[in-house]
Amino acid sequence: MTQNGTDRITAAFTQAHKSQTAALMPYFTLGYPDAATSLAIIEAIAPYSDLLELGVPFSDPLADGPTVQHSTQVALENGTTTAGCLEMVRELRQRGVPTPILLMGYVNPILAYGEANYVRDAADAGADGFIVPDLPPEEAEDLDTLAAEASLSLVHFLAPTSNEDRINRVTARARGFIYLVSVTGVTGARTQVQADLAGFVNRVRAKTAVPLAVGFGISTPTQAAEVGQLADGVIVGSALINAVNAAEDKVATAVQFVKSLREGLQKKL
Repeated sequence: MTQNGTDRITAAFTQAHKSQTAALMPYFTLGYPDAATSLAIIEAIAPYSDLLELGVPFSDPLADGPTVQHSTQVALENGTTTAGCLEMVRELRQRGVPTPILLMGYVNPILAYGEANYVRDAADAGADGFIVPDLPPEEAEDLDTLAAEASLSLVHFLAPTSNEDRINRVTARARGFIYLVSVTGVTGARTQVQADLAGFVNRVRAKTAVPLAVGFGISTPTQAAEVGQLADGVIVGSALINAVNAAEDKVATAVQFVKSLREGLQKKL
């Protein structure tokens, strides 16, 4: 039987668990530093990734720190559009990239595109789900329903400050995985993992069997391994973009960085 988007996401976490490691999910901005290079980077890192979080650029990315903001601004200046991002997903699938793809984008461009159109076209392009950081679960019913009807996952967020009501609301409707924000703040590489992360993960895990992936602030193989011992998935974005920024050979550097995260996870667990 053919797997749908949510099935593929679940299977990625299941396979990682069988391998006794956390699932690795790099983030990269579509269209940065240009469309061709972003596609080359994503294609090259896919074999070392369990899932991919691909950023759809937006002019006011409230949840993102300076690194991702810069990448999205450059992508927008290059003419990257929501429709263009969906075409890049299609291109990745045509190149044979099988890795589950989560589109990370903000709600305004989705509303401008039309929620039903966005879900339909994303599914047709080969996406598996959506991450929308400025769409709280209380306002997500329409997009949640459309995604579910297309057998795709709308991934919801929980933060260390989330109360029991919010945790219950998110765990009740979660599909694919739950995105745990490791810190109160925006994305960006940080020097250490939050001391109370284990308690936060355990608090959510007590409510659900859905995989829990942690993002925001993870920047080194050691940090990835530390988080990987607590959660089912590890999401790394700003540190990858920083590595690419500083490199002459951007594709090779991206591969080396993602491989180092993978090796860190495997050594520690």
